[in-house]
Amino acid sequence: MGLIVLEGLDGSGKATQAGLLYEALKKRLGAVRKVDFPDYASPSSALVKMYLGGEFGTDPGDVNAYAASTFYAVDRYASYRKNWRQDYENGVPILADRYATANLIYQLAKLPQEEWTAFIDWAEDFEYNKLGLPRPERVLYLDMPVEVSQRLLIQRYQGDAAKKDIHESHLDFLRSCAQSARFVTQRQGWEVIPCAQGDEPLPIETIQQKVFEKALEVL
Repeated sequence: MGLIVLEGLDGSGKATQAGLLYEALKKRLGAVRKVDFPDYASPSSALVKMYLGGEFGTDPGDVNAYAASTFYAVDRYASYRKNWRQDYENGVPILADRYATANLIYQLAKLPQEEWTAFIDWAEDFEYNKLGLPRPERVLYLDMPVEVSQRLLIQRYQGDAAKKDIHESHLDFLRSCAQSARFVTQRQGWEVIPCAQGDEPLPIETIQQKVFEKALEVL
């Protein structure tokens, strides 16, 4: 047993797929623990909420990759130590909707490409070695084109673009994140799950079946 992570850009359907995968795994395996990041219900996410709310600047680049990564890492550390460490150590499968792996997409996009490898090394050492967070057994990346995910975000917010956070509201930044994601998935060996055909999202059930199959391979 181990830790399975779902990653993807905003609007890629992570929450939907994580919920479906949790139910499918619970039916198949019994005990499963689902965790979500950021953990908005916890005080540990305060700096993340300030960052995404634009309190440190309204552009994602106003907070450098290393500072923003630390905000998210502290939230994960608190969640692990307080909420799911015992289950993980007891062999209960853990399903995470985003994890330390998210920094390798969103924060990498703030850096020049010649610094990407060094940042990945730093981020993994910081979270997995220095903070002692568990490494994922498998990362499933939901590959939804930015233009498609933007349409889905508008639907989620019922047409109110003001509800977007500073990541979601900067289209150029999300395009840069899509480029960094392609680099990371190849370098880190993540499983890429295609989520669209052309300009249209694939059926939720089609994506879910592939996600379920890839998760079961390591559980």
